[in-house]
Amino acid sequence: MSVQYNPTWRYGGNQLKRWRTKASVSREELGAASNYSPDTIKAMEQGVRMPTARVLDAADELCHAEGLLSAAKDYVRAEKFPARAQDFMLYEQQAVSLWWYEVGLIPGLLQTEPYARALISNHCPPLDEETVERRVAARLERQELLTRTPPVAISFVVYEAALRVPQADEGQLLRLLDTGRRNNISVQVLPFARVISAALLGPMVLLETRDRERLAFTEGPSTSVLTSEPEVVSSHTERLSMIRMEALGTEESSLFIKRMAEEL
Repeated sequence: MSVQYNPTWRYGGNQLKRWRTKASVSREELGAASNYSPDTIKAMEQGVRMPTARVLDAADELCHAEGLLSAAKDYVRAEKFPARAQDFMLYEQQAVSLWWYEVGLIPGLLQTEPYARALISNHCPPLDEETVERRVAARLERQELLTRTPPVAISFVVYEAALRVPQADEGQLLRLLDTGRRNNISVQVLPFARVISAALLGPMVLLETRDRERLAFTEGPSTSVLTSEPEVVSSHTERLSMIRMEALGTEESSLFIKRMAEEL
């Protein structure tokens, strides 16, 4: 499995190692001074883990860096999103239109806090509580896109399977109904009875930026692909068009979701 490196973490870790080596300070010594294991110090130096304020301050003092290492605290910070999704998040905030299809999950822009928390806290491998809280907050922050001025045209299509999981409780279903009432947003359901093979190939997002750049984003358990290649974007657009044709209309979808919520 390939390791996703954060460039800022990697640079900070590189400087940490250079100063430590120059001052002839061992990882064991730095670990003891900052209350970290030598293996954790190594992971920070390699950019796999974020160099924390505690280790940067300890290294600054041990290596006589005169504040140069401590200054990195203002730049080396924990990211809100997984490394593999960061580019997409930047483009998402520039979107003027967005089309989203999901197979097994409620789209992130439509998730309630309990749903998002249940999903993120059940991550594999497990995440620490600080990371969970940071990612939940970041996911909810992204939802400002729904109410932005000028409005962003957004279309969601959700396969029925995503509405049937335990985490999709009444509150989550009502959130879908409420969001779908906005003039700039449509929410459609693709029922089991109308599924086509193209709908089972996985989720996707298509978006267009202010600069009229069109992109396609697909995400799996361990990899994500964001591309502006015309052939790929066109292929995804065609697949999504087929799915939307089979999905219920917005009014039918609202009734479908409402019935599900009443059954819970």
